[in-house]
Amino acid sequence: MNNEHAFFLPGCRTGILLIHGLTGTPNEMRGVARNFHQAGYSVYGVQLAGHCGTVQDLVKTQWQDWYASVQHGVAQLKQHVDEVFIVGLSMGALLALAYASQHKVAGVICYSPTFQYDGWSIPTWSKYLGPLLLPPIHYLKLFSNRTFDEAEPYGIKNENLRARIVHAMHHEDSAEAGLPGNPWRSVYQLQRLAKYVKNNLYKITAPTLCLHAYHDDIAARKNSQIIFNHVQGPKKLVWLYNSYHMVTIDNDRKQVIQESLDFIQRYAHSIPSPQQHDVLAENPTE
Repeated sequence: MNNEHAFFLPGCRTGILLIHGLTGTPNEMRGVARNFHQAGYSVYGVQLAGHCGTVQDLVKTQWQDWYASVQHGVAQLKQHVDEVFIVGLSMGALLALAYASQHKVAGVICYSPTFQYDGWSIPTWSKYLGPLLLPPIHYLKLFSNRTFDEAEPYGIKNENLRARIVHAMHHEDSAEAGLPGNPWRSVYQLQRLAKYVKNNLYKITAPTLCLHAYHDDIAARKNSQIIFNHVQGPKKLVWLYNSYHMVTIDNDRKQVIQESLDFIQRYAHSIPSPQQHDVLAENPTE
C-alpha cells in the first residue's frame, strides 16, 4: 500500500485520523492536522489508494480500496493511541462513517459530507442524469480517462485562496494539489460508497459532528442532514455561513477547528498537553 504522502504527528494517547476527499491529497488536511497536534493530540493523515498520482491510477481503484486505506491508517495510529476519532472531508467523511458503522471509535467528524454532487454550482443535468449514466459507463468500461472537471468557485469562497489553489491544481504535481477533475468511473465508486453508508448509518452509535457550509457549491445541505437524521449516538450539526465546500481551508476554518476541538475534548478520555513543536513525521513506519 502506497503511503508516501501520509503523515503522522505524535501526541497524547488520543488519536485523530484524517481522511481527504476524492481526487484530493493528505495536504488538504494538514492545516487541521497542525491545529489538532498543537492541542496535544496524535494525528495521522491518510493517503487513499489510487490518489496522489494520475487519473489512470485512480480509476484502477474501487471504494473498497479507499476504505482499506482507512483501515490501514487506523491500525497504524492505534500503535500509538488508546482511542481514535475519525475525521473526513467530502468523500472522506463517508469513509469515516463507513468505518464507524463497523468499528468502535471515540467519535466521528464530517466536514462537507458528500453522498452526491448536488450543490448550486453543479449543472442541473448532472444532478439528475449522472446517477443514471454512471452504472453503464462503469460496466461497459466507457470513458475510462474522462473526468468531470471542477468549475468556479472550486469549493472555495475566499477569492485569493481560490486563485492560489486553482493555479496549483493546474501547474503542480497531483500529490501537492490533487487532480483538477473527478474521473467518471471514480464518481461511480462514490455512488456505490454512498449507498453503502446510507444503509448503515443506523449502526453508528459514536458521537457524531457534522460541519457543512450553508451555501455549499458542491454538496447541498441535505447531505449532512441525512447523517444527522439517521445516526443513533449523540450528534450535532453546525452550519457555516462564510465558506463553500472546502470548509477546512475557507473563511470559516477557525470555527471549524474550534468546533472540532470542543467536540473532541468533550468525548476524549485522554487529556493532552499542548505541543511545543509542530514537526511532521513523513512516511509512517509500516
